[in-house]
Amino acid sequence: MRTSRLRAVALSAVTLSLLATAGCARNNNNRADLPYVARDVGTLYSTARARLDRGEYKVAAALFDEVERQHPYSIWARRAQLMGAFSYYLSRDYTQAIQSAQRFLSVHPGNRDAPYAYYLIALSYYEQISDVTRDQKITQQALDALGELGRRYPNTRYAADARLKVDLVRDHLAGKEMEIGRFYERRGQWLAASMRFRSVIDQYQTTTHTPEALMRLVETYLSLGLREEAKKSAAVLGANYPGTDWYKRAYDLIGEYPVLPPQAQPPLTPQTTPPPRVGGSEPPAPVTNPGDAPGTVEPGPVPTTPATTPTN
Repeated sequence: MRTSRLRAVALSAVTLSLLATAGCARNNNNRADLPYVARDVGTLYSTARARLDRGEYKVAAALFDEVERQHPYSIWARRAQLMGAFSYYLSRDYTQAIQSAQRFLSVHPGNRDAPYAYYLIALSYYEQISDVTRDQKITQQALDALGELGRRYPNTRYAADARLKVDLVRDHLAGKEMEIGRFYERRGQWLAASMRFRSVIDQYQTTTHTPEALMRLVETYLSLGLREEAKKSAAVLGANYPGTDWYKRAYDLIGEYPVLPPQAQPPLTPQTTPPPRVGGSEPPAPVTNPGDAPGTVEPGPVPTTPATTPTN
């Protein structure tokens, strides 16, 4: 009786372990799972490098991780961490590549290969940049990672490539601002559109989108009735980009919007303060001398008493 009960418990435990193993396999189907086989560090590293050379990037990444797992205190484990991150990058598993490189930096922050780890992180973000119609959070993360690499290691060969990519990323972010600004402009939301174009001028003035942003500012300012601001933007556009089509369009826009004449002001009439009434007498009517001012003078109120002409 007791034996059958123990057998049932054992079968249940085996079944649960199989289910757990199957669940883990389903959750980790994107990574190459390798059975644990104790091997020396040289064999593991050489096998991983051979798989990497053959283009089997996921298997190579798993083998490099195995080097770190089986021989964590070996000098090859440190190298295997970076090679694993590189293998994940080649397999386009950018999230795992970033995590592997960040783990290397957390353990070996002052290592001579730290610039390469920062470079891998920046490249992994950079490769995920999408077009300007999508959210640009990854683009901002790529800009931050590239900037950090340039600040920490400005004299390395990786920093030179990072500076080039920084210009491309900034141009991409400026394109996103222009896309939003044009969207607002098409809907007639001139103030919101001008703020987007203004941010391009203030934050991304060295990008290729600056001439168009200045011309769009001319459009939005004229639509808002701010002619002087539109003329200033057109002047900046003409001083910096005189031969572009954007300046020609801005110049034509300034000519199409005529200068509105100042509104005619109503003629001023003398304001007299009536004296206080004494003894119930009526206030005197204002006397207007036609020779004082040219043109027609508005008549005053009809007098109730005749006006007197002063005599010498």
